[in-house]
Amino acid sequence: MSAEPVGMGDTGPEPAGPEPTSPAGQSRPRTKPTRVTEKFPEQERAALDALLDVSMLGHFAFVVDGEPRILPIAIARDGDSVLLHGSTGSPWLRLLGTGVAVAMSVVELSAIVVARSAFESSMTYRSAVIFGRCSVVPADDKVRSLDVVTDSLIPGRVAEVRGHRAKELAATLVLRLSVDEWSLKVSDAWPEDEADDVAGPAWAGMVPLATGFTAALPTHDLRDGIELPPSVQALLGNPAR
Repeated sequence: MSAEPVGMGDTGPEPAGPEPTSPAGQSRPRTKPTRVTEKFPEQERAALDALLDVSMLGHFAFVVDGEPRILPIAIARDGDSVLLHGSTGSPWLRLLGTGVAVAMSVVELSAIVVARSAFESSMTYRSAVIFGRCSVVPADDKVRSLDVVTDSLIPGRVAEVRGHRAKELAATLVLRLSVDEWSLKVSDAWPEDEADDVAGPAWAGMVPLATGFTAALPTHDLRDGIELPPSVQALLGNPAR
């Protein structure tokens, strides 16, 4: 199958001098596509935000002592930035909170493209790579930020549960990733087979990928009489999450 990189085209080396960055963060070489440019049709910030709003997981890449690291972490968009959180005991989260350079990727797969040859077969998707740095969310914005994360993953859940306890807040590190540069890639094309393959006997088309939550399984110690809350009912009825 075609092995196009998800989210970024091939890029050349950094120039000797810095280039100015546009408001959209698109002018620097590492986020400027140099090939398959037709797969980078939407570079408006609203298109990036739309992808972030349906992304529940981000992969955060960074370097420690010359060695690469990558962490999958639940995310939520908050305005022009991205929130993430975890245990204060995590050394990697604490490192991210110091402001080291970070790259985060997200992807939404939508279909398998079945071409008449293995080479032309591929996927349809939206993907993005974001470059930025994380900062620690201050104490006076911690509760609001955690509520944003909760309602992003389970819309409406904050209103259904108790508030955060002091010990829970003390055990949780909340970070905010700035979106300094980014690149959005979209692949939505049908098979692009050569003429001799089109004339052959092989089938070609797309197989859409269905995503969504399928069931609400009660925990073993759930008391009798507690009904399924609206937030969970909404998850079961929303195939886009």
